[in-house]
Formats: sequence, structure tokens, C-alpha cells
Amino acid sequence: MIQNRKDRPYGLSVWRAAAVLVTALCFYIQAGAQDPLVEGRRFAEAGEYGKAIELYQKLYDQTPSDPEVYRDYLETLLAAKKYKDAEKLVKHQMDISHQHPVFYIDLGEVYRLAGKGKKAEAQFQAAIDQVNGDDMLTQQIARAFVRTGNDAYTIKTYEHARGILRNPYMYYAPLARLYAKTGDIEKAVYTLLDGGIGNMRGIEDTKATLLELTGTDPGNIRLAQKALVKRINADPENIYYGDLLTWVYTQKDDWDGAFIQIRAIDERNREHGRRILDFAHNARRASRYDAALKALDAITEKGRDQPLYDAAMAEKLNVHMRRLEQEPAYAIPEITRAIRNEYRDFFTVYPQYVTSVTLLDYALLEAQYNDEVKAAIDLLENAIAQPAARKDFVGRAKLQLGDYYVLSGRIWDAALTYGQVDKAFREDILGEEARFRNAKLAYYRGDFAWAQSQLSVLKASTSELIANDALYLSVLITENVTPDSNLVPLDRFAFADLLLFQHKYTEATALLDSITAAFPRHPLNDDILMLHARIAEKHKEYHKALDYLRQVYTRYSTDVLADDALFRSGEICEKSLKQQKEAIDFYERLILEYPGSTYVQTARERLRLLQRTSPEL
Repeated sequence: MIQNRKDRPYGLSVWRAAAVLVTALCFYIQAGAQDPLVEGRRFAEAGEYGKAIELYQKLYDQTPSDPEVYRDYLETLLAAKKYKDAEKLVKHQMDISHQHPVFYIDLGEVYRLAGKGKKAEAQFQAAIDQVNGDDMLTQQIARAFVRTGNDAYTIKTYEHARGILRNPYMYYAPLARLYAKTGDIEKAVYTLLDGGIGNMRGIEDTKATLLELTGTDPGNIRLAQKALVKRINADPENIYYGDLLTWVYTQKDDWDGAFIQIRAIDERNREHGRRILDFAHNARRASRYDAALKALDAITEKGRDQPLYDAAMAEKLNVHMRRLEQEPAYAIPEITRAIRNEYRDFFTVYPQYVTSVTLLDYALLEAQYNDEVKAAIDLLENAIAQPAARKDFVGRAKLQLGDYYVLSGRIWDAALTYGQVDKAFREDILGEEARFRNAKLAYYRGDFAWAQSQLSVLKASTSELIANDALYLSVLITENVTPDSNLVPLDRFAFADLLLFQHKYTEATALLDSITAAFPRHPLNDDILMLHARIAEKHKEYHKALDYLRQVYTRYSTDVLADDALFRSGEICEKSLKQQKEAIDFYERLILEYPGSTYVQTARERLRLLQRTSPEL
């Protein structure tokens, strides 16, 4: 076939361009390989200092003002212990750079390595003598000392600059770190406290640096505490020191000591409990519920005429609910009924809280802990009907209401309620949450295809929690729709899951056992064990739950639930059985054996907390 004439020049030009490109690339690679600076470094790293020095000398003669060439050349001469040549090189740099102080440091380092200590000290001091208050120059000199590992003279540089400027706040952070590095923690803390007062970025920046200085070392923390107490005694009106001391106490897990400080500051400054309320929030977030309640009592015991009385009462109820959720042993009928009475008294006095999260918690208490689902539904329906209710509150309340419709068997009402939230918050996280709950309803009903269609979208949710839940449910459905299309086991399992959600534990257990008996080799077996563990937990049969979980992570160690089982085991030991050592073992095993697990980050946080509060373990 004859080629079209028009095509020939175009085809040739392409080939020529490609050839030129390849040639240029080869030249570029070859040039890079022959770069004297690169070659010199390669020789120096291999210990062939003679060849490296020869290359660097030629380069330096050509470009003596190139700092990269100078630095590589000097380091190679020092590595080869050619101190005379190194001295000559640095002095030449000093001549062409108008005696810049950085080169005094280089010369001092040459003398130090050559064993000429006094001459080295003289050069280092000569560099410091040139500090004149100019920040850029100070930083250049300090970095030069840091490069040589000379912490003592780095400190002298910053101290000399502070003296010239007559500003005790300058360079406080690097100085504090250097003092700590050289072992003088007490001086490091005092320096940080001096400078922190003038720190425009606030107390949080000082806290971060203080934590960096002390770490978790009890001795260092005690030194910081001692320094702060001295400052408070000398300047009792300065709340900055009191705030820091309170924070140090919490780092030691001494919440009683922290509360004493907070209360004293609050009273001294007549803050009417504002600082104490903030402390209670922090204690609750750290799961230090007794400390939180003690702080809140300090506000409420002063009477209802206090400006923060209602906020303190609301937070007190919040603490009780978080404790019920985190400490299963706390959820006994006597306690839950007493908390219910506190809620009733609170809403009688403060009806304006009916459209707040406090009401949502009240409904949760009735439905989940007092088995009063009807009462919970009434509370939520009344709150949703309030004219002043905010849109986001109504959305959250409807999600919760839908759950309680499911608990009471009103599946259709639940689907409609979730659908309302989905429509009202289409582009919001609440909308995604509503879609997930409707997908789970479809799963409960056995409509696995529709559930999967929703879950496939939700797996890409911006909420990590929703995405993980959607992924788990999607995998559960996918793995258990068998090739023979026998959906009976999965139908039964989904219904058992619904019964468990509705607190019908006896019926759920019987249905799960029927699946195991009829389909002993079905891939659902690890999921069945996980549900049995959840039921055992609900009945406070924690050792029984641990046994079910052990079967999951030993018999199904390569399946998706193994890391889940290890994490749940750690939680049971930590929170329900108070077996801290065993909990640590489970969290460590999870981190080591399943590094890609979504539970790893939480497990690390739990480990840090356990190791801090139980250092003997």
C-alpha cells in the first residue's frame, strides 16, 4: 500500500522530535551523573575523601561564593581530619564575606575538632560578640551553633540578644527547649512562664510547649507544678498562672487538685462559676465524672439565683447520661430512676430547655435505660411540635424518634420519619444519617437489594462513622448472599438484629441459635457470635461476652470482624470489668495485628490514657 504523501513529513517529524527528546534526556541524565558536586558527595559518603576533596577544590576555585560548595567542601575536609586545609578554607571565606559571624563559628568548630579548645572558644565568643539585636543575624548565628550541636553557645546567643534588646520575652520558646534539652527543666519552665505572658497566641500555645518540655515524666511535671505555685504565691492576682497550674494537675490526672485551683481563681475574680463550669465540661470530656459533678455541685449549692445555675444543672444531667453510656455498671434501676426524677424537676423549672440536647438525653434515658419507649416518643413529639424549635434540633429529634418507632414496632412510621429528615437535610450529615437508617430498615425487612443501593452511596460519606457503618452493613450483605440465592439465613439474621435493637433478647437469641443449628458452616457464624456477645453485654454477662469475642478473633482471625472483637474485648475489660492490664493487652494486640483497622486511633488514645493513669502497668 502506498503511503499518502501528506502523511510522510508529519510521520518523519514525529520520529525526529522523539529522537531529539531521547537524546536530550540521555544528555541530561549523563550530565547529572557527572555533576562534580554529586560525584563529590558520592565519594565522601563512600569514605573516598581524596577524590571528593579534589573535586570540591576545583569547584570551589571556580565558585568560591557558592554556599553549597563551601559547606560540602568544609565537611569533607573535617571528615578527613585535614584541619589545616579546613582552617585555610574558612579564613578565605571570612575574607570574602566581610567577616560574617557564621564563619567564626565554622572556624571555632575546626579548632574544636583539632583539639584546640581555647582557640575554639575564642572564635565562638567572637561570633556572639557580633550579635547586635538584629533578629535575622541572631537567628543565623543560633542556627550555625545548632548545626554544630553546640547547645551551650546557642543559649548564649539568644541570652545575649535578649540582653541587648532588654526584652525578657524574646526567644523564650527556643530558650526553654534548649534549657530542657540540656537537663535544666526548672529553668526551662521558668523561661516559658516568663515569655508566655507576652505570647500573643495565648495560653494554649504555652500549654503545648510546656507539654513538650515535661512530656509524661512525673518528675518534670512536679517541677512545672512547683514553679507555677511559686509564681502564684508571688503574683496571686495573675490568673494566667492559675490556669496553667490547673492544666498541669489534669495532666497528672489530679482532678481534685485542679478543682481547688479553679475554684480559688473563680472566687478571687468573682466569675460566678464560669471557670468552674468550663472545668466541669473538660472533666466530663475526659470521662472524669466524679470531678465534673463535684465542680457542678459547687455552682448549684449556692442557690438558684446564681446566673449559671440552670446551665450547671443541664451539664449535671449531661454528665449522668455520658456516664450511663460509658460505664455499664452505673446503669442500675435505682440510679436511672433517680436521674429521671432530676430531669422532671429540671424541665418543670426550666421548660425553655425542651428544645435542647438536654431533652434528647431525657428521651434517651427513658427509652434505653428505663424501658419507657412510649414516654420517650411523647417527649420527642412534643419537642418537635414547639414553634421555637430550631431546624437542626428538629432533624436530630426526628432521627431519635424514628429509632424509637422501630423499638415499638412502628416500622412504617420510622421509615416516614427518616424520609422527612432526608428531604429536609439533603446535603447535610443529618440527611446522610437518615438515609443510612432507612437503608438499615430495608435490611431488617429483608430488602437487601434496595439496602445495597443506598449503602453503595453512603460508603463515600463525609462522616467517617456513617461510611464505616455503611461499609460494614454492605459487606455483611454481600458476603452472605450465597451463590445458591438462599437468603433464609440472612433473613433470619437481619430479623434477629432487629429484635436485638428492640431489646427482645430472648427472641433474638433463639433465632440466632436456629441459624447456627440449620446452617452450621454458613459465613454468618462470626456475625452471629458478635450478636451473642452484644446480648451478653446487655445482660452484664461480661465474661460470657468475652468468650464469644474470643471465638471471633481466634476462629475468624482473617475476617472483617476480628479487629472489632479485639476492640470490644478491650472496652469490656477497661470499662465494665475494670481490668486495666487486660484492656491494655487487647488494645496493643489490635494495634500490632491489625494496623489498618479503623479502631487503631481510638485504641492508641485508650492506651495512652490507661498508661498515664496506671503507670505501674
